Amino acid sequence: MYDNKNILITGGTGSFGHTFVPMTLAKYNPRRLVIYSRDEMKQWEMAKLYANDSRVRFFIGDVRDKDRLSRALDGIDYVVHAAATKIVPTAEYNPFECVKTNVIGAMNLIDACIDRGVKRVVALSTDKASSPANLYGATKLTSDKLFIAGNSYSGSHGTRFSVVRYGNVMGSRGSVIPFFLSIKSKGTLPITDARMTRFMITLEQGVELVWHAFEDMVGGEIYVKKIPSMKVADVALACVPDAKHEIIGIRPGEKLHEQMIGTEDVHYTYQYSDHFKILPAIHNWCSDPYRIKDGIKVTEEFTYCSDNNSEWMSIASLQTWIAQNRENIGKI
Repeated sequence: MYDNKNILITGGTGSFGHTFVPMTLAKYNPRRLVIYSRDEMKQWEMAKLYANDSRVRFFIGDVRDKDRLSRALDGIDYVVHAAATKIVPTAEYNPFECVKTNVIGAMNLIDACIDRGVKRVVALSTDKASSPANLYGATKLTSDKLFIAGNSYSGSHGTRFSVVRYGNVMGSRGSVIPFFLSIKSKGTLPITDARMTRFMITLEQGVELVWHAFEDMVGGEIYVKKIPSMKVADVALACVPDAKHEIIGIRPGEKLHEQMIGTEDVHYTYQYSDHFKILPAIHNWCSDPYRIKDGIKVTEEFTYCSDNNSEWMSIASLQTWIAQNRENIGKI
């Protein structure tokens, strides 16, 4: 699908970009794969990894800057939108900045992609966009709605937009696994709440979900990967088995459990072998057979939350994963 095509990823120097780029280069042969981000140091470090690959290009820019986006999107066929302000406490204490990146940035990208004739756009979302309880989640829900509506907004231009949604990315920079490992020498790990649960997904699974969305999308779908859950206390046990646990309480804006599909979405949600798909409610697209394909509609009582999940990751399984990926945990 991407052979000889031009791909751009916003926020491409982040955890997702560091996995998407090598996986996409290995499986496909794009003409150009453009890393668009605002941090020159991260770009400089990443560029050293691809010094001998002329397909990988780097473009300094911010999604807040519509003119710069337009320039970067010249000749681009596919866009992955990974740029975001995403740390929950940071968003709570810097709300204007969060809105500028996550909402205004999404609007800028939608406009620029339509104007530049980009074929397809997949935006990364988060479990926190489902029934949001914090500013980050609220801005990502708004962003999701903007990308869905972008399919009618684009009119005859033909640009199509979809969204992928997933939860806690195992081992990514700033996430709980590298945090626990970094303080294991203290002998005590802080646990927000003993009941807290989280979804568990690898970056590789996230990349594969984006690939699937590009291949499957008609426009306006939200793709949700089926992934296991785990108690945060068990994550701590897997990371540092002999550490004590100190309950510190939930941080501002934090949820006890993650939710990726809420009751408000069940009327438009279909189930597939390894993922769910929330279809757009606008324009009766939720009843479009080209979007439904072979999906089975979920029941009226369905929700997809980390505490009511049918699939759970064991402590032993996570320990095996940590042992296999220790060198890269927290580095990207």
